[in-house]
Amino acid sequence: MEATVDTITAVRSSALRLESVSRHHGRRGRETTALDAVSCVVPAGSFTAVVGPSGSGKSTFLQCAAGLDRPSSGTVRIGDTDLGALSEAALTRLRRDRIGFVFQSHALNLVPSLSIEENVVLPLVLAGADPTDEQVLARGRDLLARVGLAGRGARGPATLSGGQQQRVAVARALVTEPEVIFADEPTASLDPESAALVLGLLRDAVRVDGRTVVMVTHDPVAASWADTVLTMDGGRLR
Repeated sequence: MEATVDTITAVRSSALRLESVSRHHGRRGRETTALDAVSCVVPAGSFTAVVGPSGSGKSTFLQCAAGLDRPSSGTVRIGDTDLGALSEAALTRLRRDRIGFVFQSHALNLVPSLSIEENVVLPLVLAGADPTDEQVLARGRDLLARVGLAGRGARGPATLSGGQQQRVAVARALVTEPEVIFADEPTASLDPESAALVLGLLRDAVRVDGRTVVMVTHDPVAASWADTVLTMDGGRLR
């Protein structure tokens, strides 16, 4: 069954498309199915939440959709690019240049040995930018100001609260102007006020910048910020 995120998909370009994507774990005869022939289309410039309880397959959905894991079968496309046709090196470049990530874990989001500003511009530096270039530094400062952390760039991530660190993670996700931002339970460890700030930034990335956001969450309050909510259960979209 295909879960169509928007009924006018035909006239809007898709940012993400999954076609009959399955993901199995374990050896033949003892396999468990995390994703079961999932198909969906996410239009560009939309905010989609995928909800479901623990073990429903939503994190596996995000990992396959974002190119962090390869499906056992089926096709995943970012724009017109078939992720399955890419080498590991090409897939790494795609994740670096065309995708932004916001994870639940602060350890995954930020590098503790780098300053806050260095964390924000890290994707640009990994792509070959000079970390001392004034345009690169200005981009980092502008994004920190946008997420309400102006003047904090020289400090380390450990000086920030969990909610502030998530806002830095959103700034870093935006720095390359990605086609799609994937957020994996980005508010799970935050208080309601901090969660609302982070969700507002993700929504603004869609409405102001025209980015596409795909968020997996178990929280119905977080999901209510999205344009469309898809429910996952037993490895299938319902």
